[in-house]
Amino acid sequence: MYELLKVDRNAPTLRELTLGKLREAIFQGYFKPGSRLVERALCDQLGVSRTVVREVLRHLEAEGLVTSVAHQGPIVAILDTAKVKEIYEIRALLEAHAAKACAEIADESTIARLKDIRAVIEKAFAKNDFHRVLEYTGHFYEAMFVGGEKYVTLEVVKSLNARINSLRFRTISSPRRGDESNKEMRKLMDAISRHDGLAAFEASMAHVERASEVALASIEKLEALESAAATR
Repeated sequence: MYELLKVDRNAPTLRELTLGKLREAIFQGYFKPGSRLVERALCDQLGVSRTVVREVLRHLEAEGLVTSVAHQGPIVAILDTAKVKEIYEIRALLEAHAAKACAEIADESTIARLKDIRAVIEKAFAKNDFHRVLEYTGHFYEAMFVGGEKYVTLEVVKSLNARINSLRFRTISSPRRGDESNKEMRKLMDAISRHDGLAAFEASMAHVERASEVALASIEKLEALESAAATR
């Protein structure tokens, strides 16, 4: 049961590995929203010291994935639909402006890199390798922001990355979302390749808006299931 979380104690960056393991466990729903994160249990599950666990929990709290509750301690942050909507609104604006800028000024080497990354993502979707999809989606957006010379905007997005990736994992693993997402991103990639800033802006906005709909539907479904379970 705990093998998913076990960390190699001989690894040189134990804290970072532990952080990655616990973050991934939250993304995958191993620890569900509202679940208590008990230090002693985490030490046993992760195979690390309490000091490391405390440092990691503080880091996850700064990322917005963990919340400290009086008389309970740290819990997995509960998905608040209002905050989720706001995150997607921010994403839509920042990514669309970056897509427009990238389309207008990116050189051919940047466009080639974006195409290569998209090829990896599509292959990963075909294999239901959602971890690879998540990893290379991050690479795609970083290359797009840099290609559009939106460096400050990229830093703002990075500050939200943990929460964005938590929601992104939820959407990319939804049934049939892979085909839908690939079609949306092909439109974006086509617009960037043609140096059509307006089309890139619109394609990016449409992609994020659809991702928002999928994420919110997933959250609402989870809330309904939890509510039904509570009334039994």
